[in-house]
Amino acid sequence: MKKTVALLLLVSFIVTAYTVIGNIDFIVPAKWPKPVYDFTKNPLATNKIQLGRALFYDPILSRDSTISCASCHSQYAAFTHLDHSLSHGIDNKTGFRNAPALMNLAWNSFFMWDGAVNHLDMQALAPMSNPTEMDESLAHVVSKLQHNSIYPKLFYTAFGDSIITGEHLLKSISQFMLTLVSCHAKYDSVMQQQAYFTNQEANGYRLFQANCASCHKEPLFTNNKFENNGLPIDTSLKDVGRMRVTQDSANYLQFRVPTLRNIQFSYPYMHDGRFTKLKQVLDHYTNGIVRTKSLSKQLDKPIVLTSNEKVDIIAFLYTLTDKDFLYNEQYSYPKNIFNK
Repeated sequence: MKKTVALLLLVSFIVTAYTVIGNIDFIVPAKWPKPVYDFTKNPLATNKIQLGRALFYDPILSRDSTISCASCHSQYAAFTHLDHSLSHGIDNKTGFRNAPALMNLAWNSFFMWDGAVNHLDMQALAPMSNPTEMDESLAHVVSKLQHNSIYPKLFYTAFGDSIITGEHLLKSISQFMLTLVSCHAKYDSVMQQQAYFTNQEANGYRLFQANCASCHKEPLFTNNKFENNGLPIDTSLKDVGRMRVTQDSANYLQFRVPTLRNIQFSYPYMHDGRFTKLKQVLDHYTNGIVRTKSLSKQLDKPIVLTSNEKVDIIAFLYTLTDKDFLYNEQYSYPKNIFNK
């Protein structure tokens, strides 16, 4: 047995270590690409991870202390939400996008559905300052934390300084999010030749590789690119996707390709949460594509699937469920820190 991902979890398959500067090794599963996150500028450390975990679950980050990161990113839902299509924030305000699932973030070059953030250390600023999410400023959060009864000590333990800074706050949240690695699904065991697909799952895998894998590339099940997947634009939201950031019409209706890991639990689906079932997603790709100039070239050729084939693909997608990730107490609310 070998240690894995920052918090010394035990795994049952061979891994390849990518050692970083700091007191923890970040372990990359066999045949996975090298992470893109630069750990040398934010070396993993147990105390920093635990500080970031506390901040992730603490609504003190919002203007009136009602909304935390975990409000929209629940562990049992693969760190997204499942009770509404669009994210909900402060004062019961509704955002205009579905909260993305959080996992394997060390391999991401861009964040948010439109890639508006290009570094994990800056990602938390987006929801914190968004008026429909947390509606708070970094400077005021730092002030609140400095006058809090527990955080100066936690920052001192993590950084050797009880004077809290925005940089240390953001880097500690990154540290926790970097540990959210999902790599223990049945699929992973099959790839390590320690388990086998059922006949249905195997056929679903074959169909997936033929029709879906160009965008949802193994083993991360995303190509980390922006694609227009042919969804008709929601006339009420008028969300133009990546074009909102670049102002380039070539990016019209392009959204970041999400990972399919833990897809069984990360509904509703798509950037606006319009689909609640995987069958609806597959029906879109076979019967609902809207063809525009920016449509992904991967969808030039129509996808043809029978009803039984769709069921088989869904059976395969369920093999991407990682219960170790979904129920790992080291990712959950830190009762030991908040004493409740």
